[in-house]
Amino acid sequence: MKTANNHSVIGRAFEVLQPSISGHLQIARVDHWFKNVFAIPGIVTALGIAPTAEVSGLLGRIAVGLLSLCIVASSNYVINEVMDAPFDRQHPRKCNRPVPSGTVNIPLAYVEWLALMIAGVSLGVTVSVPFTMTLLALWIMGCVYNVQPLRSKDVPYVDVLSEAMNNPLRMLAGWYMVVGGSTVPPASLLLTYWMIGSYFMAMKRFAEYRDIHDPVRAAAYRKSFAFYTEEGLLVSVMFYGSTAMLFFGAFIMRYRLELIVSFPFLALLMALYLSLAFKPDSAVQRPEGLYREPTIMVPVIICVVLIALLLFVDIPILHRIFTPTVPTSEATGLLRFGNIR
Repeated sequence: MKTANNHSVIGRAFEVLQPSISGHLQIARVDHWFKNVFAIPGIVTALGIAPTAEVSGLLGRIAVGLLSLCIVASSNYVINEVMDAPFDRQHPRKCNRPVPSGTVNIPLAYVEWLALMIAGVSLGVTVSVPFTMTLLALWIMGCVYNVQPLRSKDVPYVDVLSEAMNNPLRMLAGWYMVVGGSTVPPASLLLTYWMIGSYFMAMKRFAEYRDIHDPVRAAAYRKSFAFYTEEGLLVSVMFYGSTAMLFFGAFIMRYRLELIVSFPFLALLMALYLSLAFKPDSAVQRPEGLYREPTIMVPVIICVVLIALLLFVDIPILHRIFTPTVPTSEATGLLRFGNIR
């Protein structure tokens, strides 16, 4: 009887370790495609301020562009799953992911990684050359983040900054769905997007570190956690958040003063996100599932709608309120918002 039970246990273990089509589909993380909504502000901003915006055929370019962006993102997710497997085994939940649980054939996963990249980039060529180059940059950043010898994911603070680079790249992708290569988004806006992405990523790190509640186990799961502390992560969150708003202010003063109305709503959204990070097993650890959090999604929707409206609706009184009340000096370069991109 005991032998039979042993055979039964071994049989179940062998069954679990069999690679499967389902496992290979899971590591592409189609459920994470939601994150590519970060390309939409690039689309809206280009329509609002770019002089070379092309409306003809726009819906088709957006549909193809978003699909190709999602496919390239899936390529990055595949390599992330493969490279992270040894560390995911140390995590209480991620140990059940397809690669550490044995439902993925590793050589085939590498083929899947490259095939998704080729498919996504090939599809992107039909949108434009600048858009295609942006997709390649996004894929390369996935390699920098995940693959040795670089693997920026293991370096404290660099891990956050390098992963958050996906944000301005997504904005660029959205921008190039609307305009050709003759115009680029303002640097101040791209820097805003990078820093706000760093804010969200650092918050994710904070929530993960706090939830594991064991520095030794945390370091075994993520190498950068050997250097992080809760206090250090919160200080970095403050830096990223304030820097993002500084660059956003520069963009507003140079390109669209009406957007200043959105500041209080954005500040509230960032405060609510910080509050959410303190909850046990916080949804901040899994951004792809944040759409299930009404306390975050309601202010997100309000901010998105408000910013979209402010890009197109003029409010003349704001320009009178914020007219300079003292002379500005072009010679010294002080208060020269016209030179801030």
